[in-house]
Amino acid sequence: MNSPCLHPLPLRLWHWLNALIVFGLLGTGLHLRLHGMAALHPRDPALLLHKGLGLAMIATTLFWLVYAFGSGSRRCHYRIRKGDLRGMAAQARYYLFSIFVGEENPFHAQTTAKYNPLQKIAYDTVMLVFLPLQAITGLLFLNVPPLRDGLLAANLVGPLGALHVLCSYLLLLYLVVHLYMSTLGETFFSHTWAMISGGAEKGGKGKET
Repeated sequence: MNSPCLHPLPLRLWHWLNALIVFGLLGTGLHLRLHGMAALHPRDPALLLHKGLGLAMIATTLFWLVYAFGSGSRRCHYRIRKGDLRGMAAQARYYLFSIFVGEENPFHAQTTAKYNPLQKIAYDTVMLVFLPLQAITGLLFLNVPPLRDGLLAANLVGPLGALHVLCSYLLLLYLVVHLYMSTLGETFFSHTWAMISGGAEKGGKGKET
């Protein structure tokens, strides 16, 4: 019997495309931080690539939002419910202690409940707060003349730049944790395979990252 599809094809394609974009943004963003945007030529390849990847990130984020809300995935898999509130303490204890002594994860992914309470909080925060802030602040730095002039006149360039960088650091922190958690399945790559195949992990535990 085939494993149930935990991750529909549109979300799998979005996930891997988004991963490539994120790594590209991190690489070009680091280049811009090290060299200073003010010192770069407006047609610097890294700067142009960063802007292009930023626009691509906005497009993929909009796709996720439309798909998640339009298909009911957001309501089914991401919304915090009363049962989640009761399970937060147990899930936190598992990640902080139980996992290191070999205890079983209190949560098992199903086609009707893919994510545990802490995952829901993390994903909602990233997709509904950090990425939109990153997108808005990035768009404001596209050097559209009237908008740029208004930002300069209001002395908002510095604060917006700081907010953009702060969101980048928070997203990088999330990425590091996400990559670590992706290794905690039945095998080192079982969570990754589930995101490739769409089905539950071998052993039926599903996704826990």
